[in-house]
Amino acid sequence: MITVRVLIAGCGRVGSTLATQLAAERHDVQVIDERTGARQALPPAFPGHFHQGDGTNDQVLRSAGIEHADGFVAATSDDTANLAMTRSAKQVHRVPIVVARLNDPSQTDTYVGLGIHTVAGAHWTVFQMHQMLLHRHLTPELTFGNGETLLIRSQPPRYLAGRRITAFEVDGEIRVVEVTRTGRSHIPSVDMAIQPGDLITFAVAATALHHLQGFLDRQLGT
Repeated sequence: MITVRVLIAGCGRVGSTLATQLAAERHDVQVIDERTGARQALPPAFPGHFHQGDGTNDQVLRSAGIEHADGFVAATSDDTANLAMTRSAKQVHRVPIVVARLNDPSQTDTYVGLGIHTVAGAHWTVFQMHQMLLHRHLTPELTFGNGETLLIRSQPPRYLAGRRITAFEVDGEIRVVEVTRTGRSHIPSVDMAIQPGDLITFAVAATALHHLQGFLDRQLGT
């Protein structure tokens, strides 16, 4: 597994659970929270680093290593703070994947306009953030519902040229909904084959991201 460097702002239930899971998988995890005693939400033997401070403060972000982060997560219960932090991570520090916990779904368009991915719904929050961080090359174009279904665009490896588009599909998990070829968009037929340079749009269940990643990463003949 490739190690990712993740900075999480907010050490409540969502932030601490995500941090603990990522650290257990041997990822490099940094956690920020300004509350006294927030560190107690993490296991005593937590192998990552905890920084007490305000995540909206640029100096605090820099001291926690945001300039070297592969992913940034704003997991506080304050949507205004989450927006400020993710905006800085995305626009100032150019973090590759930025995810925000969103408590008020009516604000989704604000985040989407900034290229920031949002996760809402208590049951799905940690799972979706974990999936987005580890499969960051499969960045969702859109999410539906509470994020159970994602719309993802990706260019398949050249060695898959000639194989049917339907080879990617898994009933109830992955569906190919569109193919862009030489600048033109197509609704694929069942016999349509992949050509070099195709850009494929997938509708994917959040729980099946690893399956799609496996299809795209699989080496020829394995």
